[in-house]
Amino acid sequence: MIAALATGIVLGLSSGLSPGPFFALVISQSLRHGAREGMKVAVAPLITDAPIILLSALVLTRLSNFQVVLGVITLAGAGFVSYLAYESLRTAGFDLTVEAAQPKSLRTGVLVNFLNPHPYLFWLTVGAPIVLKAWAENPLAGVFFLASFYCCLIGSKIVVAAATARSRRFFAGSAYVCIMRLLGALLFLFAMMLFWNALGFLGVVGSDV
Repeated sequence: MIAALATGIVLGLSSGLSPGPFFALVISQSLRHGAREGMKVAVAPLITDAPIILLSALVLTRLSNFQVVLGVITLAGAGFVSYLAYESLRTAGFDLTVEAAQPKSLRTGVLVNFLNPHPYLFWLTVGAPIVLKAWAENPLAGVFFLASFYCCLIGSKIVVAAATARSRRFFAGSAYVCIMRLLGALLFLFAMMLFWNALGFLGVVGSDV
């Protein structure tokens, strides 16, 4: 359960702090309308992600030859996380001169997250396999992963909204760059773990991974 908790924390923080369309929306709403509007955007994944998670888990559990399919999907997840690690390691700061979004922050945040391909890629190739594997070992481990992931994902974006409203310079400064590079290194290690797990699912190495 500790491993599931730690995995959720790392993935949640990296997802919450990585530049992208949703991150830009949190920033722009906070700059234009204040921290409260940015925080409304931050909680949008609580609305949008539930059907994505359920659909991903349903697809994975209904596939025949589950272990082999899960191995292939986990390999894809390792590649996706490696890409996220690369993007985090090359972060040089965030451009705050983004276009301001329209008001109605929560509705806009829900729409942006639904249209963003990253949640679908993440849950199909990384998140859902982790939840299913953890649940099979101990249901509490799956709960711990989801709880820590969303606490860190939503919490970090709420902090981003508050920090943007108070200090615009942080996301263009060295502290943000250092945080992202540290998360990038942790994501790279996690990608290696996913790769090893994939080899276990495919029967290339021992199944106890």
